[in-house]
Amino acid sequence: MMTDVFIGLGSNLKDPAAQLARAVSALANLPETVLVAQSPFYASRPVGPQDQPDFVNGAAWLRTSLAPHQLLDELQEIEHKHGRERLRHWGPRTLDLDILLFGNQVLDDDRLTIPHRELRNRDFALQPLMDLKADLALPDGTAISKLRSQCPDNGLRKLPPADYP
Repeated sequence: MMTDVFIGLGSNLKDPAAQLARAVSALANLPETVLVAQSPFYASRPVGPQDQPDFVNGAAWLRTSLAPHQLLDELQEIEHKHGRERLRHWGPRTLDLDILLFGNQVLDDDRLTIPHRELRNRDFALQPLMDLKADLALPDGTAISKLRSQCPDNGLRKLPPADYP
């Protein structure tokens, strides 16, 4: 059975918009997975340490028959191929791929939390989700649009398509 899954994309190193574009291509080639759509890209201030470049973020809508942990493994492999190094919590990175929503599943274990633990506080994740599916909601029924209206401002700026491949 195919499940609708929403992936958050982020980068602030080595041509971030191009990193995200390549990541979307990699997502489209995952096994047992179809890329439904990708959101526009947005720039925003970093969360956490401010001594790093602004981030470029977006989201991808997938349909997959992979289980959540299988998908996580695939996403981490894509990050690795993009040179992701985990040197500092909330530090700079070439690529960050997060499972934001996985159907209506709720999961919290030592490797994975769905819905994403910080989704409510991330305008750079909520806005791309709204761009993909305006009526999207959390498993508990809370509308993403409601969360977005209550979310702190992180200097979110929509990038024109000419700024990314």
